[in-house]
Amino acid sequence: MKHRTRLERAEQLGVAAVALGQGQPLRQVATELGVARSTLRDWCAAVPFVGLPAEVAACLATPAGARWLHRLVVVMHLIITLRAGAGVRLVCEFLELSGLSSVVGASYGSQYAVTVQVQEAVAKQAQEQRAALAAGMPPQAVALCEDETFHPEICLVAIEPVSNFILLEQYALDRTAATWTQALETALAGLPVTVSQVTSDEAKALRHHQEQDLRAPHAADLFHGQHEVSKGTSLHLARQVRQASAAVAAAQAPLDAARAAQRAYDAQVPHPRGRPPAFTARIDAALTDLVAAEAEQTQALARQAQAREQIRELGILYHPYDLERGQVQSVAQVAARFADVWARLTRLAAAADLPTRAREHLAKAQRLTVQWLASLAFFWASVQTRVDALDLAPDVEQAVLTQLIPALYLERVAGRSTHTETRHRLHALSAQLLEPLRQPTHPLQALAPATRQHIEVVAAGCADLFQRSSSCVEGRNGHLSRYHHGGHRLSGRKLAALTALHNFYVRRPDGTTAAERFFGRAHLALFDQVLAQVSLPPPARRRRPRPAKQPYLTLVAA
Repeated sequence: MKHRTRLERAEQLGVAAVALGQGQPLRQVATELGVARSTLRDWCAAVPFVGLPAEVAACLATPAGARWLHRLVVVMHLIITLRAGAGVRLVCEFLELSGLSSVVGASYGSQYAVTVQVQEAVAKQAQEQRAALAAGMPPQAVALCEDETFHPEICLVAIEPVSNFILLEQYALDRTAATWTQALETALAGLPVTVSQVTSDEAKALRHHQEQDLRAPHAADLFHGQHEVSKGTSLHLARQVRQASAAVAAAQAPLDAARAAQRAYDAQVPHPRGRPPAFTARIDAALTDLVAAEAEQTQALARQAQAREQIRELGILYHPYDLERGQVQSVAQVAARFADVWARLTRLAAAADLPTRAREHLAKAQRLTVQWLASLAFFWASVQTRVDALDLAPDVEQAVLTQLIPALYLERVAGRSTHTETRHRLHALSAQLLEPLRQPTHPLQALAPATRQHIEVVAAGCADLFQRSSSCVEGRNGHLSRYHHGGHRLSGRKLAALTALHNFYVRRPDGTTAAERFFGRAHLALFDQVLAQVSLPPPARRRRPRPAKQPYLTLVAA
């Protein structure tokens, strides 16, 4: 007995309908199709469709309808269970409410089997496309961002920040340096890439894995330094603001009471006998206390605002190029700006009388300055090496170093900015730096088009070299929390499918996937490949009516 798929059955049923309509006997048609007469009769029998119009059901019984139904079910599992992070039961509910449960099995077991097929197909196709793209990928050095997340198993995550391509996302028994190195070597197998720099937090295992095993420079994450400053200032300064506000409220009450008493006394006609109370002295004393409390509140608010401003200043100054003028910032210039920030924070800590634990957080953040400056020095050395390899004329090389690369870097900073005003200003500054390079009289325009294109590619790579944050990993970990929060954990199969969707399915507004940006060329559409691998949805079973449940106290006949 040959098992026919849903599509084959629809195709043969269409042929049988034509033959029977021409008057051929049922037995002859069944023999020509190679099916039993009873099977063909069962196929042709009218099946009651609950909640689905007969015309729609008849359309779904055709080959075109079967293909559309197949696509619809695969899309539901891809979007609902993988993209939206919901469960299989919502797919079943969708089939029930739409009436498609009349033609598709809507039980949890049948749809769970489909979602397993979808997850396995997504991971398999992504692995095959990764291998195919890696075969034609030119060798290159990449930066990485690394971190761990827990749900509840330890999950190691490594992302290439420029393309946002996930190179490593897998569960591990621990997060030691050896485990990290082995996992990353396995993830990079078959890829012609070398790790030039790694951005992460200050975990000892991560630093050992990066500096000793990978022999790659470690870049301290700027966010963790800002977070240490926030931990050292925000809580204590906020408490002082609350206390100062409470003191203002407490000082306001006696002043209001004294003024109310004076108004009540003046309203009495005639006044009581004797010397009138010293309302003026009482009001002046209460007003003095209120002014002092308000001055303390103003100082507390000013210290809180100053701390926030210094935290923002850390993010503004830590760039190889000045965001105000687009000029090159040397390591010495950035070091001087860092020193000014730490001096301001030290004076603020003394003025606010911050406790020892808060000062320790500030000192911990200040110690990261050495690593931040080292990352900046590594950036400048790498840029100079890449530009020197172009062997350009001195005036052209100077234009590339002081105009082209800064303009491209500012363009990237503008794209990551969340403030509209800052974004527009940086775009304008970038265009201002590029404008002279586009003039016909500029030496760059005298070069061959292929040479100019190569210079632009090298300059873009230089602009992408400076990676000061591992926010892409933090964002990925937050995205995964939506999935493991409801199910308490993720299976290895589902985690691999989610990684594959991130790399080969999700597209940016420019229409590119992370894989296309990482490998530098397009790939086959992941959904079309998955659709070809997943079998057609199971047909609906004929439901037998359930017998009515009798009450427990039903009278038994004698």
